[in-house]
Amino acid sequence: MSSTVFGQVDPAIVQAYASCVAILGLKMLTMSILTGLQRGKKKVFSNPEDVREGGKVAYNDPDVERVRRAHRNDMENILPFFAVGFLYMFTGPSVTVAVNLFRLVTAARVGHTICHALVPIGKVRGLCFGIGLFTTVYMGVQVLCNFRVV
Repeated sequence: MSSTVFGQVDPAIVQAYASCVAILGLKMLTMSILTGLQRGKKKVFSNPEDVREGGKVAYNDPDVERVRRAHRNDMENILPFFAVGFLYMFTGPSVTVAVNLFRLVTAARVGHTICHALVPIGKVRGLCFGIGLFTTVYMGVQVLCNFRVV
């Protein structure tokens, strides 16, 4: 097990983690707003009570669904990063490595959203997805290697 004791994480690592979690958390909340804006723009709603004049209930509008898929992808990838990144701090990583891994995931997820929901660019979106995924997997493996399984 690592020599780092719970509570003795370098403050620079905690600060980087907290900043990245805040950025990604706010980004995920923004996706909810983007979905609502897209629904209003296209006048398609998922609940009958939300329908406004000239609107309709629809579950298959391609523009609304694109934003919703980007949001779902965030939930599938950012939420695991929150947990894995938190545990990774306790493996005794170097400040430089930890800070840059956190930044890499954050940049990749922001890039993924831009290339998925705002300016669809498939190849770049895939690259961003892969970078975020494999960085989180790397941190997860480090957690498993540094702590004993009960």
